[in-house]
Amino acid sequence: MQQQWVEFVQDVLITIHENIRDLKERRNFADPEELTHIEAKLLAYYEILSALRTSATEFKIPRDQLGL
Repeated sequence: MQQQWVEFVQDVLITIHENIRDLKERRNFADPEELTHIEAKLLAYYEILSALRTSATEFKIPRDQLGL
């Protein structure tokens, strides 16, 4: 069961990182209105990653094992 949780978290992190990469690419071609939306989404993703890193540290889970 523990391995299943690790794989689940890794899958979620892969999706987050892919979304960040896609948003960064879109940011290069966005108009000002869309740019604001993209920047807000990027900030939200970065906050999620930060919360996951903090929680992993607090629970003494090796961050590299999860891909953080």
